[in-house]
Amino acid sequence: MMMANLQFFCLLVCSLAIIKTGCAKDNWVEKTIVKNAISKGAVCLDGSPPAYHFQSGFGEGVENWIVQLSGGGWCTNVTDCLDRTRSIYVGSTNIMGPWKFEGLFSINKSENPDFYNWNKVFVRYCDGGAFTGDVEYVDPATNLHFRGARIFEAVMDELLAKGLKNAKNALLAGTSAGGYPTMLYCDHFRSLLPKSKRVKCFADAGHFIHAKNPMQARGFEEVYNALVTLQGSTKALPKACTSKMNPVLCFFPENILQHIKTPIFTAMSAYDSFQVNKTLGQDIFSCIFSRTCTSSQNKTLREFRSEFLTTLPKPHNPKLKGVFIDSFVHHSAIQWRWTIQSGLVVNNVSAPEAFADWYFDRKYWYVIDEKVLPTIPK
Repeated sequence: MMMANLQFFCLLVCSLAIIKTGCAKDNWVEKTIVKNAISKGAVCLDGSPPAYHFQSGFGEGVENWIVQLSGGGWCTNVTDCLDRTRSIYVGSTNIMGPWKFEGLFSINKSENPDFYNWNKVFVRYCDGGAFTGDVEYVDPATNLHFRGARIFEAVMDELLAKGLKNAKNALLAGTSAGGYPTMLYCDHFRSLLPKSKRVKCFADAGHFIHAKNPMQARGFEEVYNALVTLQGSTKALPKACTSKMNPVLCFFPENILQHIKTPIFTAMSAYDSFQVNKTLGQDIFSCIFSRTCTSSQNKTLREFRSEFLTTLPKPHNPKLKGVFIDSFVHHSAIQWRWTIQSGLVVNNVSAPEAFADWYFDRKYWYVIDEKVLPTIPK
């Protein structure tokens, strides 16, 4: 009986996020279905309502919020989208389970000293179009819905009512395919919180470039063209960009970052594993890990790095556009490597430290790893 009571007490304390070690080591958070989303037409690919995972802030963090848009690639045709509806991760909230909060979402103060006690929201990705689609028509043969832009608005409406509207400090973050909508909606997010002291954005591993000479079929341009034609994403794209160029090109950060007025931080590897594989091809991606790259392949990697760096915001005002670019081969650090002890260190500063300093206006970082060839993370 005593042991049962102890286990119950530990579970209760963990759920309230009062302690940061011990039973809180694996911090799994249940999903919350967005109320009234279906009536707004804000639904996932299969018509299920969108969902997020929420953990209340505590202590001095009760008035601070992180909202993260999750990633998970895209679907570029009907077959791909139907396949996603059967995934437990990216297509239907009917089959999604709890999510583990770690990295920037950790409640361990020693791992995440600046954000451990904030309100945290992890928005599930279930539209296949990077939260940008908006097509009214639903083909009865497939029952596929492309409503990502509506999902974003429905989630924001619910979070504002839940307390986000009273945030003292707020952060909109996004990973991988969630990185683009973080840029896209950054200024809009700021407008929703006019009374907040500090509102900024963070794009993690989402700076996919329009490579001039991709070795694999058109790189990301093929993906974004599908989002425009299949998902109806043009309506969500910034008019400052679409009025000047093909909407497909307005998915690329180099064409929209200059239009973002809200402070935004970009963290990415110059040799992001997803981007290298997608743009340069499997052969070069594989030779990195086997350490068998030829001089010609290394030349291609160096040229790609140089091209990538030219697309970043210039360091004239790091207060507005902060940057942390490492040379480790990885994709997305905000979850699995986003701790002070992560090992993602450039010029004696870690990625989490640089971002936190920048967010809280302690120091404005613009960090570029000088290594010209990729490094395998430990």
